[in-house]
Parts: sequence; C-alpha cells; structure tokens
Amino acid sequence: MTVDIRVLTDDAELRRSASVFATALVGAPELDPDRDLSKRFEPGRTLGAFVDGEMVGTANAYTSWLVSPGGDRLPHAAVTHVGVLPTHTRRGVLSGLMRRQLADFAARGEVVASLRASEGVIYGRFGYGVATIGATYELTRERLALRPEVPAGGRVRLLHPDTGWQEARKIYPSAASWVGAINRPAYWWDGVQYSARKGQKQYFLVHGEPGAEDGFLRYEVAENWWESPRTIVVHDLIAASETAYAGLVRYLVSIDLVERIKFDYTPTDTPLAYFFVDPRALNTTSRDDETWLRLVDVPAALSRRTYRGDGSVTVSVTDNVLPDNNGTYVISGKGASRTESDPDLSVDVSTLAALYLGGPRWWQLARAGRVTVHRADAVAEADDLFHQDAAPFCGTYF
Repeated sequence: MTVDIRVLTDDAELRRSASVFATALVGAPELDPDRDLSKRFEPGRTLGAFVDGEMVGTANAYTSWLVSPGGDRLPHAAVTHVGVLPTHTRRGVLSGLMRRQLADFAARGEVVASLRASEGVIYGRFGYGVATIGATYELTRERLALRPEVPAGGRVRLLHPDTGWQEARKIYPSAASWVGAINRPAYWWDGVQYSARKGQKQYFLVHGEPGAEDGFLRYEVAENWWESPRTIVVHDLIAASETAYAGLVRYLVSIDLVERIKFDYTPTDTPLAYFFVDPRALNTTSRDDETWLRLVDVPAALSRRTYRGDGSVTVSVTDNVLPDNNGTYVISGKGASRTESDPDLSVDVSTLAALYLGGPRWWQLARAGRVTVHRADAVAEADDLFHQDAAPFCGTYF
C-alpha cells in the first residue's frame, strides 16, 4: 500500500481532516460547518495521509513553547488531532505521519514536541515518553474550613466572560513559569472559547489591582447544578505568586450554594491539601499521564536546561526516528554537551524524554529495565542532576 503524506492547504481538505480525526476517535464531535478554519488550523501544520486519493489519516500541531528546568522556554510543537480511519489502521499510515511530522519539527528548529495520548501504547515507539502526571481533585463543603495560617491574598474581581477570556489570555504567558508549562497559542484559546459557548457558562475571577493582575480562575457549574450536590468545575487556577494562589483559593471556598468543587488538570503535588483544617478535605479522584514529551533536538534540549549537584554522568542516547540525536552526552552541573567518552548510562530517546523534566526518577526507570547501567553509582548521580523540587506539570489540554 502506497501512502502519500502532504501538508494540507485547501479548505475542503482541512475540513475533511477534521472529519477523519473525529471518525478515528469514535465519538469525537465533528467540525461545525460555520467554524472559521483560520482559528482552527495553523497554516502549514496540518498533514494528510492519502491512499488511492482518499484521505485516511491526519496529524496537526501548533507552534508553542515549553518551560524547561531552569526556566528556559524551548521552541515547542503542540501535537494534536492525530487519527487514522479504522479501515486503515496497522498499515503504516500513523508511522508515516509521525515520522513526517517529526522531520518537519526538526526542520523548523523546534527543540521539543508534546501531545496528549488517547491510548498509552502508541507513541512510545516514535520517541515520546510520559514526562508529567496530572490529577483531578474534589473538595466538599463540609470540610472547607481554612487553616488560620493561610495568607489573606489580594484583591479579586469577577469579570464578564467576554472580558474574562481577554484577561486570561493576557495573564497566562507571564504566569506560566513552572516546569512543564506550555504556551497557549491563539488557536488553543479560540478552540476552548468556541467550545465553551456551547456548554455551561464560564466564570472568570482575576487577582490583583487593575493593570497588575497576577492570576486568574476559570470555572463553570456542572450540568446538574440544581441537583445536590451543587458542583463547580475548576478548569484554570493560574497564579504567578503565592499571594495570588491564596486569594483565588479563598474565593473558591467562599462561594455560596456550592457543595462540591472539582479540579481538573492539577499537579500531583498541589499544596491545596495543606490549606484546610481537615487534612481529608481534598480527595484525589484520578491520576493520569499528562504530557507525552518528545525531544526533537536532544543536544539543544539537554544544553538548555539546568542541573543540580557536583556529579557528572555520560549518557548514550539512541533515536530510531531522528538519527542526528544518536550519541553520547556528558551532563554535569555546568551543562551538557556531546562527548566521545564511554557511557555510564544508556537510554532510548523516549526514556530520556520521560526523565527530562524531572518527573520520573532515574532509579525507577532503571529498575524497570529502561536504563542500561554501565557504572553502578551513575543512576544516583543522574537523579541528583535531574532533580526538581516541584513535580513538572503542564495544565493545558490540547
């Protein structure tokens, strides 16, 4: 079977790609006929796979950045809308799309790529690894008493949704400084706002004086609002300071009529549990893989993050899709670079991607057989070098 993969530019083909994706995901909504394509597709970033002239697969991406350990913002491709028709799965279509897409990222100079996976067994073979874990939490009214030590926070203001969307777009880029955060391009905001118009009303709260806002909250009421327990769902709690975080949390727990608060896209080490008199106030309802990270340019990715400690390790990396990444790298507190020295540790690029942000530990993946150890104490040294105080987290679903 011959598969022709090319960039889509024609409006009709772009709409067809959206239909292919919806069919591939079995139940995903179709693209509305009135949707402005210029707000859905970034020019030149949507691929179509054709067999005998029929589009049977597609993959899309948005231009973004990702915060690496140390705070550098790496050129990043946000991969989305990947799908192959059920009639053409397991026939090399997805492999062709992924390889073409990664080659395109490399040509663009993008250092990393990431995606959210509908299935957990697909993307590892293309060099993606699970680098962050997200959690969902739930608070209940009867346990919402705050501890007296919780900071007061600053001024908060409710905004009309139209103004709220605008303010959120302004606040997010400067506030998103944690490891694993990504930029939210206009296509992301347009898509979320478009979907929200068809769902429940969005509520926006900002923290800070006008013109100096440093955080925002976005939430909605659950569909069964007038049935107990009355529930709100928090989609964004973005704070650039501890004061903003405390102020936004204080507002949440003060809303009358609310009996339950659900949080989605939340870090696993959230400080929320420590805000309440009752340590059982916050319940974890799920933990799932969040960021599937791909190091497109391994030398650049390794050199553009920081490391801790005085140790030094040499790591051999293999990449079956982007062979320019193959090689051995010396990593120390001073940085990272290629070397001709013998390796202390050997990994494939998907394992290195999983470790890159400091989420999983080297000893965990070594114990699972995913790290080949050539020097016994190198695993502990690598753990010290890659360590992060806070769990990496993205917080943006795309």
